[in-house]
Amino acid sequence: MVMNVEIISKEIIKPSSSTPHHLRKFKLSFLDQLAPLFHFPIIWFYDSKKVVDVEPFERSCLLKESLAETLTHFYPLAGTPINEEFSINSNDKGPDNSCNDFGKEVLLAVQYNIFECGGVAIAVCISHKLADVISAVNFVNAWAGTCRGESEVISPIFDAHIHFPPRDITGFMPNEAYISKETIVTRRFVFNKSSIAALRREASAAFGPEDRVASRVEVVSAFIWMRIMVMARTRTTKPKQVTAVLAVNLRERMVPQLPVHSFGNLARVAIAGETPVEMEKDYQFLVRQLRNTILEINAEYLKKLQDGPVGDLYFLGKKDKQFQNGEIESCNFSSWCRFSVYEVDFGMGKPTWVCCPGFCCKNTVVMMSTKDGDGIETWVSMKEEDMVMFENDQELLSYAS
Repeated sequence: MVMNVEIISKEIIKPSSSTPHHLRKFKLSFLDQLAPLFHFPIIWFYDSKKVVDVEPFERSCLLKESLAETLTHFYPLAGTPINEEFSINSNDKGPDNSCNDFGKEVLLAVQYNIFECGGVAIAVCISHKLADVISAVNFVNAWAGTCRGESEVISPIFDAHIHFPPRDITGFMPNEAYISKETIVTRRFVFNKSSIAALRREASAAFGPEDRVASRVEVVSAFIWMRIMVMARTRTTKPKQVTAVLAVNLRERMVPQLPVHSFGNLARVAIAGETPVEMEKDYQFLVRQLRNTILEINAEYLKKLQDGPVGDLYFLGKKDKQFQNGEIESCNFSSWCRFSVYEVDFGMGKPTWVCCPGFCCKNTVVMMSTKDGDGIETWVSMKEEDMVMFENDQELLSYAS
């Protein structure tokens, strides 16, 4: 189905009150410096039956007013980058309201969509250079709370640069190899409760009786990783390795733990070690490989990262060269399953559906819980010619719709 979208208006939304002078220069952390240079999108859909109480234009005004008020607390999102100083100029320039046409200078863009049926969708794009997904969801929840008239909304904590001070990364282009100039397409694959249970049973042989049961994210990630490796072996140009790269939330791994409202890129990637060719179809081995890789992002690793991440930069630089040389490919996983995306209520009730419509990075997998919480929706982005093979993989389709 082709949907025609008519842009009715565009507007720059500025914070409702000026950012104090002493907060104008917002320092990025070392982890922000390493973040890739792209925006990630999230869309919230709301049922027409729940939005009839307010006329669309009035709703639009309410959304803009509450966004302006929320930006006074999330003031870096309304600023512009100062790349050479590893900082954001919180100049209250304001975010754009279109997710279709904006550059690297825009850190936040939103779009309010009204459908003929009366339902609405709110789309949000945030620069990954400034925020991870947890920070983005916290921002949208704060905006939604302000919109529905909540008197107290939890404010963000901007101290990531204290825990991870910015460093000189001259000569290192963070995650450049992951962003593709080729045509990337995105497809949604849904693993329901029974499929996940079947994968868990199959994965159980990977662990002993004293180990915890494999998580939903572990079994789905390992399965998709395996199918991508199988697909890669069928190409004429074959990489030596397809490496699993998993985003790991650091807030709960810090000692002491950081609050969930800590803002910024408080995540690192866990990179699974090289997998012998003969083990690429050993599902139990891959599940165990993923778990062990994630466990390496522990308090000891984080202490070393805080003290001086020279080794981390060397390792990432070496991996980037291998990606660029075609020696290895990455399969990048990001799990949003535990994030409160279905709690976002702008006064129209909770959303009927939340989605991530795709990334500019090839072999990227975003996982989100289904609304009932039992299944997992996976949004897979890859090269167009690869997707033709992947979406017709019968082993994949035996578990996912």
